[in-house]
Amino acid sequence: MNDLTLLLLSIKKINPNAEFEASNINNIIWKNGTTPIASNEILAKQQELITEYNSNKYQRDRAKEYPSIQDQLDMQYWDKINGTNKWQQAINAVKQKYPK
Repeated sequence: MNDLTLLLLSIKKINPNAEFEASNINNIIWKNGTTPIASNEILAKQQELITEYNSNKYQRDRAKEYPSIQDQLDMQYWDKINGTNKWQQAINAVKQKYPK
């Protein structure tokens, strides 16, 4: 996530209705009567979003590794037909590789 994206997300998390233009934290133009948000409040929100993003890394890693939904449904079908548990093994392998 780049700095400008983080800035825009932070402002919108604080005030979803904010109207503004920004190129960086020191250059924000508040529009249409939007109450300005203090830089320290924006910076605190940025840190909160970074912490949240970093704490959910395992979810992003797992999402890349899980078989597609189509493949998972196929595994579940054949597990039921064959009395196997290949789907459960595949999911558990990813969960073990990327623990919470």
